[in-house]
Amino acid sequence: MRDITHFIDGATVAGTSGRFGEVFNPNTGEVQARVALASAAEVDAAVASAARAQAAWGAVNPQRRARVMFEFKRLVEARMDELAELLSSEHGKVLADSRGDIQRGLEVIEFACGIPHALKGEFTDGAGPGIDVYSMRQPLGVAAGITPFNFPGMIPMWMFGVAIACGNTFVLKPSEKDPSLPVRLAELMMEAGAPAGVLNVVHGDKTAVDALLDHPGVAAISFVGSSDIAQYVYSRGAAAGKRVQAMGGAKNHGLILPDADLDQAVKDIMGAAYGSAGERCMALPVVVPVGERTAEAVREKVLAELETLTVGISTDPAAQYGPVVTAAHKRRVEDYIQLGVDEGAELVADGRGFSLQGFENGFFIGPTLFDHVKPQMRTYQEEIFGPVLQIVRAETFEEAVALPSAHQYGNGVSIFTRDGRAAREFANKVNVGMVGINVPIPVPLAYHTFGGWKRSAFGDANQHGMDGVRFYTKVKTVTARWPEGAVEDSAFVIPTMR
Repeated sequence: MRDITHFIDGATVAGTSGRFGEVFNPNTGEVQARVALASAAEVDAAVASAARAQAAWGAVNPQRRARVMFEFKRLVEARMDELAELLSSEHGKVLADSRGDIQRGLEVIEFACGIPHALKGEFTDGAGPGIDVYSMRQPLGVAAGITPFNFPGMIPMWMFGVAIACGNTFVLKPSEKDPSLPVRLAELMMEAGAPAGVLNVVHGDKTAVDALLDHPGVAAISFVGSSDIAQYVYSRGAAAGKRVQAMGGAKNHGLILPDADLDQAVKDIMGAAYGSAGERCMALPVVVPVGERTAEAVREKVLAELETLTVGISTDPAAQYGPVVTAAHKRRVEDYIQLGVDEGAELVADGRGFSLQGFENGFFIGPTLFDHVKPQMRTYQEEIFGPVLQIVRAETFEEAVALPSAHQYGNGVSIFTRDGRAAREFANKVNVGMVGINVPIPVPLAYHTFGGWKRSAFGDANQHGMDGVRFYTKVKTVTARWPEGAVEDSAFVIPTMR
């Protein structure tokens, strides 16, 4: 059986803890590899490697660091098919979706290629008599990232791309469910010209996470995962004196107004709800049609689209989505489907029991649809993270806007309408961090920032864009005087610029 190793100080390193996790092929249900689960000592070795490399890497001028990012981007693009196949083999998402995963990560690498401009400070000439004031952004030191299974390419690149370009070194703890791609990315970063120790990868579970959160050599932690763990990471990391950004779960809503282009809206929602088997924090699992006529039309059109939806293995070019990541996750999603039935929602389409000929042991769930879901139901309040779409009917625009605004999660939300005034009012009033107007998955471009509100995010800084630069740097402000003439007397009051 294949062993997946750590990547420390520029080389693959076998695990020494004696503990391993299983990595499945979600299409077949078979165990295809085992991954080493790091001990605290192995995490310490990765942090030590990053610390040794940081001073020299931080002293490299920004344009030379940017050239490494350019070369890394070129190498990843040249190997896109190979990397997408590796990703799909462990995650289960279809190849086109895996390419999109990697491409969205590369868009942040492209932003990082412009890091010399992003790191420019401020300068005031003649702030006082012979006095200039200027600021500079400097790296924090060693940063760490803890990333989820659902985007094993994109989210690591969101984190380490900006951090490394800013002059930090990085320790990545990816999901142990699909760990091979992050190791391959670290190898390509070294091939692109980054010195050994600039990017390290350690695999593991809570032992590795806690070791990073407590380690005195780690200055900043970035996390993406479930909200309960995000809150834990934020609290423990902040208590240890670290900078922390922790992105949590989501329950994104799509409001459909009566004037919307229903055909287009439903097609958009199908991809947003069922793409990647719903395993996205920016999936759109709740549709809120306004008015009974709209609700009935949406239901009819969704059912018609379900008839054309193809579920298949990750290498099937005709498949819209593939299996979920593990058997345990499949059971979790199916338990939520049963809970929805028990709570009294109408199960219109049941994806349980879906079987694919020749791949009967794969972790497949067919597209599932609930109607007449109520806000008090647990299946509405909690994140299911599977191919399950829920219809929550609203009588008025105000009632529809109140649903995502009151929900515990506030990651993303979308509205489908031809009414510019209604869309503008919605964007201004809704209590959610990222808004789409006739856009089903409102993930901002790399030079903007990604982040939700409420229990979808803990910490003050968002992912990537200028928020990412601010998160991975500290500002130093210098006040300089070059006096001429006679020596001045000492001042015993606070200086002013008079």
